[in-house]
Amino acid sequence: MDVALEPTWKTALSPIFQSDSFVKLTEFVKQEYQDHRIFPPGKQIFSAFWHCPLPAVKVVILGQDPYHGEGQANGLAFSVAAGVPFPPSLLNIFKELKTDLGIPLPAHGDLSRWASQGVFLLNATLTVRSNLAGSHQNQGWEAFTDQVIRTISSEQEHVVFLLWGAFAQKKEELIDAGKHCILKAPHPSPLSAHRGFLGCGHFSKANEYLLATGHTPIVW
Repeated sequence: MDVALEPTWKTALSPIFQSDSFVKLTEFVKQEYQDHRIFPPGKQIFSAFWHCPLPAVKVVILGQDPYHGEGQANGLAFSVAAGVPFPPSLLNIFKELKTDLGIPLPAHGDLSRWASQGVFLLNATLTVRSNLAGSHQNQGWEAFTDQVIRTISSEQEHVVFLLWGAFAQKKEELIDAGKHCILKAPHPSPLSAHRGFLGCGHFSKANEYLLATGHTPIVW
């Protein structure tokens, strides 16, 4: 696994690269790419970090693990490459955007346009086997991404954390609520979106907070 991280992230996270858990994770991931069909492509594992350097982070959206269907995962949580049909959760995100801010459904689901504005799209697990959801959980990724969340919380000011679903909301304990904005809602999955994700207004609320704390709002 090539840990060629964007420089600001590499500096901030350097201690974890020496940990036993990360060394074991690296060995596991390298073997998995040799033996199985793994997503995203190896060069896109750390895409979220390259698109959004640490000093640029204004909003964090936390997912669980990458899409496990062919051609879907691109290293940004909830995002898919242009030309790939919207997965159900992403479609519900776009539906909420339309309800909240009147933004019509976009032509594609590549969220790099958000990432380049400071939206850090982090999955708790950064790799997955083809057609096997959750297959790379509990191998060390969570220790790494938990440290990423802690780093954002400690190094940045006035970040909006969008925690959708029970899994993401367990990460709240890693965030300093005294210096950041935490917004919680059910997951955008069709199984739960109707329980409060649709209608949550998180996109407008995030921009209101950013404006109130002197940041440029996100063009969702």
